[in-house]
Amino acid sequence: MTASASARAVYFDDRHLHVELDDGRVVSTPMQLYPELQAATLLQLGNYLIIRRGTCIQWPDLGYQLSIEGLIAYTEEPDGD
Repeated sequence: MTASASARAVYFDDRHLHVELDDGRVVSTPMQLYPELQAATLLQLGNYLIIRRGTCIQWPDLGYQLSIEGLIAYTEEPDGD
């Protein structure tokens, strides 16, 4: 997986954060990695912005940002999900 992809959409289930990339791939990581997001309400989770030309996701209500590069790097680790 390359880190040059940009985010298009973000969604959640009860265990994972899913980010759809502009090339059609979906990167999924465990919510337990993000205590700030795990503790947030559904309304707060749904209020996100894709910023920096798709390279970062921001949750303004939470004061939290997450890089797409970091998500991809986690999934490329041998013990990543």
